[in-house]
Amino acid sequence: MSAVSPIAPASARHEGPLELRQVIEWLAKDGLISREEAKRTIARCAQAESRQAPLVRLANVAMTRETDGKPLDLEMLTQWLAGRAGLTYLRIDPLKVDVGKVADTMSAAYAERHKVLPVQVTPAEVVVATAEPFVTDWISEVERQSRRTVRRVVANPSDIQRYRAEFFALAKSVRAAQKAGGGAASTSFEQLVELGKSNKQLDANDQSVVQVVDWLWQYAFDQRASDIHLEPRREQGVIRFRIDGVLHPAYQMPMGVMNAMVARIKLLGRMDVVEKRRPLDGRIKTRNMRGDEVEMRLSTLPTAFGEKMVMRIFDPDTAVKDLDALGFAQHDAQRWEALVTRPHGIILVTGPTGSGKTTTLYSTLKRVATEEVNVSTIEDPIEMIEPSFNQTQVQPQLDFGFTEGLRALMRQDPDIIMVGEIRDLATADMAVQAALTGHLVFSTLHTNDAPSAITRLMELGVPNYLINAVMLGVLAQRLVRTLCPQCKQPDESITREKLADFVKPWQISGSVRAYKPVGCVDCRMTGYMGRMGLYELLSVSETLKGLVTKEPNLTGLRRQAVADGMRPLRLAGALRVAEGVTTIEEVLSATPPLE
Repeated sequence: MSAVSPIAPASARHEGPLELRQVIEWLAKDGLISREEAKRTIARCAQAESRQAPLVRLANVAMTRETDGKPLDLEMLTQWLAGRAGLTYLRIDPLKVDVGKVADTMSAAYAERHKVLPVQVTPAEVVVATAEPFVTDWISEVERQSRRTVRRVVANPSDIQRYRAEFFALAKSVRAAQKAGGGAASTSFEQLVELGKSNKQLDANDQSVVQVVDWLWQYAFDQRASDIHLEPRREQGVIRFRIDGVLHPAYQMPMGVMNAMVARIKLLGRMDVVEKRRPLDGRIKTRNMRGDEVEMRLSTLPTAFGEKMVMRIFDPDTAVKDLDALGFAQHDAQRWEALVTRPHGIILVTGPTGSGKTTTLYSTLKRVATEEVNVSTIEDPIEMIEPSFNQTQVQPQLDFGFTEGLRALMRQDPDIIMVGEIRDLATADMAVQAALTGHLVFSTLHTNDAPSAITRLMELGVPNYLINAVMLGVLAQRLVRTLCPQCKQPDESITREKLADFVKPWQISGSVRAYKPVGCVDCRMTGYMGRMGLYELLSVSETLKGLVTKEPNLTGLRRQAVADGMRPLRLAGALRVAEGVTTIEEVLSATPPLE
């Protein structure tokens, strides 16, 4: 949540609910709109009756600000009203609201009647958001009931109405689920036995549990989460969302409810609900608020206090992108296009877990998967179902791994093959054989940079002459957070000379338009919104092949790759800093140092 202090003390001794005509008069008096605009707005609003809040009605008629002609939207109007009332303005961030405590402060009916929403509860005070700052008759009653001081803040009426419905419905479902489960049994390694208490387990199909799981998914989609973590702790379960690569606490709930939620999700993912002693994998397809299909990959892991579940969200809008959206610079995009259109050979994508390798591979395969070619994949697990591919998942329990899968794929008349990961010599040998027999093979490898992929293959046992025969190129990548376009500000301290210090001996040419993160309501005060890729593309040339000997020198490989056009990851990051897309701090934390 983000709060803005009052702009000015209250200038009107108004009491009671806001009246549309009065609000328009105040806007004109404060110079936000002209007198002519005020008259036009009063005339337009008089033509149609509405039960909407005055601020919502005024935002819908699209008034323009007198000073600069910008439209007065709902947030701008709310911020102005807070200043006029002498109260703090607040943009509600649902991730920072303790829904359980909020719902204990007052009933849903009471909050609805007075058009308020508690957003924070401390031992001394309760912070209540309102869109009616001049209605105060409810304050004394809430202070008496909660035994805390009430501090009012002004938030926009649409947010208050939306979150009031969501928060109280969620709290009701959690309480109902907890009540239905009694003293739900825990799978903790330190079992607590309470005599005389019921040991009744929550039903995964209980309606309240179903509602909590549905809320969790829609909430995660709305918050742009890439992963949902359900983590059992000693006292209660914790839900966290990963947003732009950073984990945010979202909710805490009783362990009985958390266990029931995990059971419900396992049931939907066709996983063994009874098995809690070993890790399990599954997948679910659902829809977001827009009606688009969203896939989730499920993974469970036994921990000290119960079963931990992580759901990785694959939104089709973000999983398959063009090269510009992925973050490819023009220099690398052209070279990558040239590589992936080759008829046969091996192309590797390297980087740590969570660096976007899967997104790059899926996006690339999607571009080359025409009606004329057969694209087949062998994955562990299948990250996202793509209709234009023939996808196979390895099943170690059936002795069906990458090696066996690749051997079977070779008999399926493929043109392009994607191997989820090269982990051992057997898989590497099969990939090499596929490339030698005229197939284009994509795969991933875990190395720090692109040149290291060649030495890594040799460490696995692939002979250097086979690497020279089949290797086309290696793409190393990292993900960095991008600056929020709404609040970023120019950073005069970042000059061309300073950037050049980070990437010596490279030089930074062209203009430098660096920005720094500030933080606003849209980016949750982080200063960042979204992520993009940084890329290091090694294209195997004849000269580089001459350096791939039985005992190759990694430094020599790196120098030749650079001579062939490779830009190191840190340089790619510095160029993005110069463009004002990200920051030096992000680049330094994500990329290996130059050597």
